Amino acid sequence: MISKPVVTIVIPFYNCKYIGEAIESALQQTYPHIEIIVVDDGSTQHTELITPYEDQIRYIRKVNGGTATALNTGIVHAKGQYFAWLSSDDAFLPHKVETQVNYMIEKGLSFTQSAYHYMNSLSEQTETIYPKLGSRSDMIHTLLSYCPINGCSVMLAMQVFGKVGLFNPNFRYAHDYEMWLRLLPFYELGCVDIPLIKYRMHEQMGTARHMGEIEKEVAAIQNLHRSALLSLL
Repeated sequence: MISKPVVTIVIPFYNCKYIGEAIESALQQTYPHIEIIVVDDGSTQHTELITPYEDQIRYIRKVNGGTATALNTGIVHAKGQYFAWLSSDDAFLPHKVETQVNYMIEKGLSFTQSAYHYMNSLSEQTETIYPKLGSRSDMIHTLLSYCPINGCSVMLAMQVFGKVGLFNPNFRYAHDYEMWLRLLPFYELGCVDIPLIKYRMHEQMGTARHMGEIEKEVAAIQNLHRSALLSLL
């Protein structure tokens, strides 16, 4: 009997009041072969919300360095063969890991995303997004214009980090976008066309608070990768 691979769910945490909901959604996965690593990036608030789960997760505290450094810490300590990222203010649907890892194994993929739901600050679902990237050529052009990939919908084979490296902490807000562009020359991007996560929109989310910095990083990332990606066309 072939054993199923372990999936490591990394949850970066920094002063987020929704962390309990995120951990609960990871613990409620239908796929049994998971490990959950919460990386506390120097939090000073809401750490007590993690305490009830400490016997069910791996809890790593570190000095504040940004989300990329928290993700990298989780990856370095991971035991799984696959990586999933769950932001502390978002939630996985119960079948997320099982659906996605089975899809990746069946298709022989190392890099996938999925559709996703939006939810509000009260955890109420508002709308559903189905990313449509088209052909590989269309996908490259789209990704050089903007990022349609929701980071928490992504699952990666852990081996990709050996190929392209870890998340770049020099990009404090758009490190995920930079990683996706770095992966594209080497890996096909697959999509599970059903919603697997709930992405929370709220006033304190980083995307809302740091839009100016994000726009600058996005422009720098596009300039960094444009020539390499266009050469694939």
